[in-house]
Amino acid sequence: MFLTWRLFGSLPTTYAADDEDYPTRGHAFVAFDRLLDHPSTGPLWLKDPAIADLVAKAILAGAAEKQLYELVAWVVMANHVHRLILPLVPVSKIMWWLKGSTARHANLALGRTGQPFWQDESYDHYIRHSRTDPRTGLNSLERITGYIENNPVKAGLVESPNQWRWSSAV
Repeated sequence: MFLTWRLFGSLPTTYAADDEDYPTRGHAFVAFDRLLDHPSTGPLWLKDPAIADLVAKAILAGAAEKQLYELVAWVVMANHVHRLILPLVPVSKIMWWLKGSTARHANLALGRTGQPFWQDESYDHYIRHSRTDPRTGLNSLERITGYIENNPVKAGLVESPNQWRWSSAV
């Protein structure tokens, strides 16, 4: 499953497009993600290395310690997170634990209390097949892993995926 979630209030107030403005939901998602990659408004708490580290550690702990999922790929950006997992428990339990624990710790570190940290909803996409795309030569897992790990490169933050410290590409 490919999951994306963002900080509360991270979308510009002028963002009004919906899925009907794009030929597929995938196109709509990519346009939305590009908007998040180049934030001009809203919170950027994940740019703080301590907050990004907190979220990254929780992502890794969800797989290794909690055994909630098998982790395939992940990245923490300035205002959103991408993760590709094989869920071992219901996704709602995974997201409740991850968003809840990171929000509490991040808000404490930021001196915020009683305020939302993450947006309630998240984007999820089940990977339904492993066929190779003849155009790219990649299967779905490889393509989505590349998309996730190249997110900081496409956002102009680094030149190579392995230069981004908050990613599975390291």
